[in-house]
Amino acid sequence: MEQLVKKYVRKIIAAGLAENPLVCGMDDEVIWNRPDDDIPVLEQVLDGMNINSLICVEPTSHYLAIFRFLTSRYPETITPGDCETRTFLHDVPVIRDFVSASILTHLRRRKAVVVDSGDCIRLITFGGVSPEQAFVSLSSVCFSAFVLFFTDYLADCRQGTITKEQQQAFDKVIALLEPSQRTTPALVTGPFSSEQQVYQAIIEAGRFTVEYGLVDSYFGNISYRLDQTIYISQTGSSLDELAGCIDPCPMDESSCAGITASSELVAHDEIYKNTDNRAILHGHPTFAVILSMDCSDFDCINRDHCHTKCTKKRFVEDVPIVPGEVGTGPTGLCHTLPPAIQNKRGVIVWGHGLFTVATDDFNEAFKHLLEIENMCREEFFARVRYLKT
Repeated sequence: MEQLVKKYVRKIIAAGLAENPLVCGMDDEVIWNRPDDDIPVLEQVLDGMNINSLICVEPTSHYLAIFRFLTSRYPETITPGDCETRTFLHDVPVIRDFVSASILTHLRRRKAVVVDSGDCIRLITFGGVSPEQAFVSLSSVCFSAFVLFFTDYLADCRQGTITKEQQQAFDKVIALLEPSQRTTPALVTGPFSSEQQVYQAIIEAGRFTVEYGLVDSYFGNISYRLDQTIYISQTGSSLDELAGCIDPCPMDESSCAGITASSELVAHDEIYKNTDNRAILHGHPTFAVILSMDCSDFDCINRDHCHTKCTKKRFVEDVPIVPGEVGTGPTGLCHTLPPAIQNKRGVIVWGHGLFTVATDDFNEAFKHLLEIENMCREEFFARVRYLKT
C-alpha cells in the first residue's frame, strides 16, 4: 500500500493537480504519505465510510483560482454539464467547514467534495478499494471545473453578463495557464504486421497521450486494426499503463474479448469498416470539450439535451462536432461518430472529447489530437475577443 500511495502522489503532482497532496491508503493500518494537521479530521472520515483511501489537496494555482470563483457562484453545488460529470460525478457539493460530519454527509453520496473554508480550498476524494479511484475522482473534478469555468465565461460573453468578479477570475486563470504544447513525440512507425508491434505502438501512444495532458485522468481509448482484428484498450484501463490491458477483438465477433474492451468498441469497429484507417486515438483535451459546448442559440428546444439531441451542423474549422452518449444505446456516439469522421482528421463529441484517426500508425493520430486541441484553444480566445468588441 505504501508504494501505491507514493505512486498516486507522483501522479497527482505530474498531472498538475496539486503540489503537496495528502494521500492515504489502508491495509492492516492507515498509511499517509506525510504528516499533516488535517489527518485527524480525515481519519474520522475514513472511519465513517467503508473505504480504503482518501486524497485531500489544495489545488494548484489555476485550479485554485477556478474553484474560488465557482464556489462563490455556486455556493452549495457545482454542476458542470460535460460528459464526465453526467456519467461519473453527477455534481460536486460545496461545504464551508472542514469538519468530518459535513464531509461524511456528502462523500456518502458523491465521489468528491469541495471544502471552501475561506482561507483555504480543499478537494477531498476517496477510493473504495484503491487510491486509484480517489485519483480518478480528483482528476475528474478538476477537469469538469475547468470546463465549466470556461464554458460559463463564453456563454456569459455571448449574453453580455460578465461580472467584474468573473472577469478578474478569468484574467487570473489565463495568466496562470501553461503555454500550448506544440512539439509532437516521435512514435513507432507503421503500418504494423504483428501483434507485438501493435501492442508496443498502443502502449506508447497511450502513455504520451496522458503525458501531454490530452486526457482527463487517464480516460480515453485507443485502438489499431491489424487485418480483421481490432486491438483496443480495455474499459477503465489507464492509458499510460496499457501493458496487459489491450483486447484483441475479431471484427467477425468470433471471440468474447469485447466483453472487457472499451465501451467505444462498436464505434471503433464502424470506423474501421467504413474507412481506410488503421489507428484511432480518443482523448479528452479541455478546449475541444469547451468549444463543443459553445452555442449561441439559447432558445433552442434541445438546449437541455445538447449531448444527445443537437441537430445543428457544427464545426471548429474543418472538425465536426456531433452529439452522442458513451456506449451503444439509441443515442450512443456509435451512431454519430463513424459517419462524421469519414474523410476527416478528427471529430469532437459534444461535452465528451476528441477522436482522431490515421492510416498507418499513431503519429498522425497524435499529431491531429494535439493540433486540434491547440486550434480549439486559439478559437476559444478568438471568440472571446470577437464577442467583447
